[in-house]
Amino acid sequence: MFLVFLIVAAGCERSGLQPKAFQFPDGQWIDLTHPFDENTVYWPTAEGFRLDTVFAGITDSGFYYTAFQYCAAEHGGTHLDAPMHFAEGKRSMAEIPVDQLIGAGILIDVAENAAGNPDYRVTVDDFLAWEKENGQLPDGAIVLINTGFGKFWPDRKQYMGTDERGPEAVAKLHFPGLHPDAAQWLVSKRRIHAIGLDTPSIDYGQSTHFESHQILFQQNIPAFENLAQLDQLPAKGFGVVALPMKIKGGSGGPLRIVALKP
Repeated sequence: MFLVFLIVAAGCERSGLQPKAFQFPDGQWIDLTHPFDENTVYWPTAEGFRLDTVFAGITDSGFYYTAFQYCAAEHGGTHLDAPMHFAEGKRSMAEIPVDQLIGAGILIDVAENAAGNPDYRVTVDDFLAWEKENGQLPDGAIVLINTGFGKFWPDRKQYMGTDERGPEAVAKLHFPGLHPDAAQWLVSKRRIHAIGLDTPSIDYGQSTHFESHQILFQQNIPAFENLAQLDQLPAKGFGVVALPMKIKGGSGGPLRIVALKP
């Protein structure tokens, strides 16, 4: 195939034509990813992000060189939860098809409902209200949920309810998430490819059984957590590219996710 491309390209040059380069549609790219650094929010029981310097400066050979090594838990910062995280035998990070992570996005905006209510859970009615204005959720949609909590990043106290660390801090978590009834509705009544939101978990902070995780992941629907700038997106008509680190056998990992808004 590469040889064929060279022959075609050469023929185009001789004829005065140039091969067309691939172009994305016109629009604005929105980065939905928080940077990873010492302020990155992680679950209270997880190790935070650490970047160590291997070398920075002029080498013995006279040229400049920089290299770092990092250490981080799978689940923290802007990341993807693979289905195997809460569903035995389901897909790991490396097994999620790429075409499930790239596609048309829709935005459910519940920021007004969640304002002043850190324990808010997104309901079926929230989805039905969106459909009343925009039509039925399209098959294969990547569903993003704006709770408004992204504006608190990286203030752990406001963003997740506590800045304490350790197992005892988990009971003090307060942030919005997806109600299990809504998760069940999505898998039984609609056909989405993935779902994400701007909080630390697809289940709300006070969850103890993580039912929404279990329901979604049993159907191999991955979740994106700790997303940024969701308030910059329209209700529909944008594209999403969500490519995580391809960790073989991993239950989650860092995610670089962007949206293309017309």
